This record gives sequence, structure tokens and C-alpha cells, in this order.
Amino acid sequence: MLAARYLAGYPPELIQQAEQLRLDGRLADHLARRLPERHDVRSDSALFAYVQELKTRHLRNAEPLNFVGYDAKLRVLQHALGTHTRRTQVQGSKLKMRREIRVATLFKEAPAALLRMIVVHELAHLRELEHNKPFYKLCQHMEPDYFQLEFDLRLYLMNQEEQK
Repeated sequence: MLAARYLAGYPPELIQQAEQLRLDGRLADHLARRLPERHDVRSDSALFAYVQELKTRHLRNAEPLNFVGYDAKLRVLQHALGTHTRRTQVQGSKLKMRREIRVATLFKEAPAALLRMIVVHELAHLRELEHNKPFYKLCQHMEPDYFQLEFDLRLYLMNQEEQK
């Protein structure tokens, strides 16, 4: 059952509904109705500007980002859809921290709300490293529908795998 893999931890009724949508061939239509808006954030520079705008709006005092971009290897190698990394860099006698956000290239074609959800998730790691209560509270502050979008993302990934 494909839904059980993507929706582990959700109530059995919800998993069954998602699996039925998939089996009936209605999952893609359901997602298209729920997430109709597309985005035009196709390049690394456009993604950087998009992330900076969200960061400026919600996390003004957070450390600056050195790099933001799409990464084609993310989903395959790390089973991740986005990453936030901190890397120390020696410059003379000083240590500098480089902060990078990488987003899986599958989000170039994903609905706008799912791109926003993954960016919010990675931005929240600027303040909270762990996936704990304050982390998810911050995600909800930046995107009030965060939990619904996370569920929709799981359905989207299920649909993507189905289409392969």
C-alpha cells in the first residue's frame, strides 16, 4: 500500500481515503483542485530572492544566508526535500559560518504552496535546529496552513511516484 509509506503516523481512515483516491485515479485531480496555483521560481537566483523575501518578512534578525538553490541530488541521495546546512569557514584567524538552503529540484514544477511550505520548513531551521514543538510553532507562524500543506506534500509525492 503506497499510501501507508507516505502517510505513516496519520489516522488509518485518512490513509484509506488517500489510497482510495490513488486507486481510483483521482489523486492528481484532487491535488490540482486543492493546489491550483503555480509559481515561476525556476532558477537559483529566483529561489534566493523568494527565500530572502520570506526571511525578511518573518525572520528579520536571523543570520544571513550565503546560498539558496535547487539541488537535483537531494531526494535521491539524502531522502530529503530540502536541507539547511551550517558550515564553518576559516578566513585568516577568524571563523565564519556559511548558511545554505538547498531545495529539491522537484519543487520547480510543484504547486506554489508546496514550495512555500518547504522553504518555510528550511527557514525555521535558522532558529530551531530540531523538529520540536517550537520548530513547528515557528513553521505555523510563517505559514498558518503548514500542517495541511505537509499532508498535501505527502499526497503530491505519492502521486509523483505513481506517475513514474
